Amino acid sequence: MKTLLKGILFSGLILFVAACSSVVDGTSEQGENNEWPKELSIVQMPNEDNPNAASMHSQLREHLAEELGVEVIEYEGGNYAVGIEAMASENIDIMLVTPMSYYQALTKANAELLVTPQSGEKMEYYTAFITQADNDEINSIEDLEGTNFAFVNASSSSGYLYPKGTLVQELGLDPDLVEQSGYFFNNVVFSQSHQNSFTGVAMGDFEAAAVSAGQYEMMLEALNIDENEIKVIGRTQDIPDPSYAIRGDLPEDFKAAVVEAFVSFDDVEYFEAIHGDAEVRFKATDQDYYAETIEMLDSINALEEE
Repeated sequence: MKTLLKGILFSGLILFVAACSSVVDGTSEQGENNEWPKELSIVQMPNEDNPNAASMHSQLREHLAEELGVEVIEYEGGNYAVGIEAMASENIDIMLVTPMSYYQALTKANAELLVTPQSGEKMEYYTAFITQADNDEINSIEDLEGTNFAFVNASSSSGYLYPKGTLVQELGLDPDLVEQSGYFFNNVVFSQSHQNSFTGVAMGDFEAAAVSAGQYEMMLEALNIDENEIKVIGRTQDIPDPSYAIRGDLPEDFKAAVVEAFVSFDDVEYFEAIHGDAEVRFKATDQDYYAETIEMLDSINALEEE
């Protein structure tokens, strides 16, 4: 049987309109198994920091195809919601997910986590609450009450969701009121970028802000700001890395073989080009990897269905 996958267009997001993988009439390189799909479809999300990364994904695709003995089809997407709906309707098999998109894929497609790209030396990724170093009145997140505060934007994990979750969980704030000026903060601003938030604190436009710690040193250098002018008065929990997730209804032995195929991929050039670190490799992911983050997202009502 031939797989029917029709009308797929990519223009900032993916439009899927057809049926999914079919069944193999024979053997794969992993052995005889009539239940294995003949094709495996993967959606990669674009890398804004590395727009040329997409050209390198063919190396991973070819490796997976050789290891699994099935055809691997790869698409580049731009919208998690569309990818999740495509997985739920069995039009795609694997996609790269964040904690939020994983929860939605779990709910709609019974998705399971496969692997996470991680370096041998795990880098911490979190949000820092910052203020001017000479501000003696703000030394903890409790002291943020009554201040003029900047988030990044409502879709930013490190610039909004995680700092909001930290405030709600640690200070017992009402998640529906945190952004309202006059509730906890005197005034709330959405700066639209981490750099704008950082600059706003340095210039005194905001008394405090939430910014990605991963961009901290870069912003100091880019804005020519002395590190002694800014202080960190709190932080969020670590933000987990994006992971690959697979449709839960595929055969168990096939899913296990996919994990093995990812983990065995050892192309240094690929990992350096895609992840900026030659030490990165795919690691098998525990199914509770996002549990703490999902709990946090639930605490701020971010998981509520529209």
